[in-house]
Amino acid sequence: MKFFYGILSLLGMILPYSQFIPWIYENGFSITQLLHEASQSHIGTFAWLDVVVSAVVLIGFILYEGKKEEMKYLWFPVIGTLIVGVSLGLPLFLLLREIHNEKKRRTTEV
Repeated sequence: MKFFYGILSLLGMILPYSQFIPWIYENGFSITQLLHEASQSHIGTFAWLDVVVSAVVLIGFILYEGKKEEMKYLWFPVIGTLIVGVSLGLPLFLLLREIHNEKKRRTTEV
């Protein structure tokens, strides 16, 4: 699963930025232009609101679950979610959780 989550973390960063970086080159870093284009239609607004709600839920889940499991480096998936999106934050958190659980299993076996 670590390999699977690692690949998805990479794809979750590369795929969105493969569209965002060319847009930045064409338009510059214009927040007003970005918001205008993102909310040009009802379906665009629907998609963005879905992403925002998902990101808020994911950050809450990362903080709650991570604290409960006494995980380290929870700020990595939180920052990943804020900078890239859920496509990076979720698989990165799952990767960190997998690594944490593996270490926990090794220490209990000894």
